[in-house]
Amino acid sequence: MNCANAQEQKSDGNTNVPKVYMFKEISPENLVKIYEALGREATGKVAVKLSTGEPGGHNFLQPVLIKDLVQKVKGTIVECNTAYGGGRADTENHLKAAKDHGFTAIAPVDIMDAEGEVALPVKGGKHLKEDFVGSHYLNYDFTVVLSHFKGHAMGGFGGAIKNISIGIASSAGKAWIHSAGKTKGNPWGNLPPQDDFLESMAEAAKAIIDHCGDKILYINVANNLSVDCDCDSSPEDPKMGDIGILASLDPIALDKACTDLVRASEDHGKIHLIERIDSRNGMHTLEYGEKIGLGSQKYELVKLD
Repeated sequence: MNCANAQEQKSDGNTNVPKVYMFKEISPENLVKIYEALGREATGKVAVKLSTGEPGGHNFLQPVLIKDLVQKVKGTIVECNTAYGGGRADTENHLKAAKDHGFTAIAPVDIMDAEGEVALPVKGGKHLKEDFVGSHYLNYDFTVVLSHFKGHAMGGFGGAIKNISIGIASSAGKAWIHSAGKTKGNPWGNLPPQDDFLESMAEAAKAIIDHCGDKILYINVANNLSVDCDCDSSPEDPKMGDIGILASLDPIALDKACTDLVRASEDHGKIHLIERIDSRNGMHTLEYGEKIGLGSQKYELVKLD
């Protein structure tokens, strides 16, 4: 569904279509406003899930941008250790990266698998029966999923679905998803068929969504649109301009809206990001996610500028 069609749905009076809100201007004020537009208040102990960014990288969401929102919801920035080595593979180095990137100056930072993992059930999954997440995740009442939308070397793109699946998974849980439920050890030598990995990401996201119920919301910031993820220590520079801030209570609709806006952009540099998404069959994550009940690829885009 492209955005033009999404807008037309509004005139059909179809109230069942999820809304995706959008600001073109990316600012701390608009990040707070788009959260408020969702009409779902973050209550209790709030986890703000974002990527703290691999040391050497620079495209991650900047603390100066997100500070007002994180502090408004009295949030704790949460992460889990990586499964690929690098500068965030253990808690000590991960906290150092978070400090060096400025996150500890704006909010508490919790590496959720510092003391191990817990299993959440995956209902109806064909690859995963369990999703292994950082044990501290169970301490939180509400999750604000604050994602930097961009490309990804393996998934094609990273948005809300990747952020709650691989992002909330423990280090071993990340390996479990990448291997489509074959190993919690090193998955890199024997990776599954690509679609099995993409489907496993969606299944892990389902475990989080089922766990949270309505105590979760999703915000994507589509800026610094590199073809590479913030987990890359030397990401390729963005080839296209920023798109904006988008938010929804439906993660499939949100990620779909972001990919639609990339495709609809008049910025010629979009070809690189589109190639990255399509060469990894990245849209299959959303197709399968819709099939297993994570949300809808149809949506109504509501522009707030």
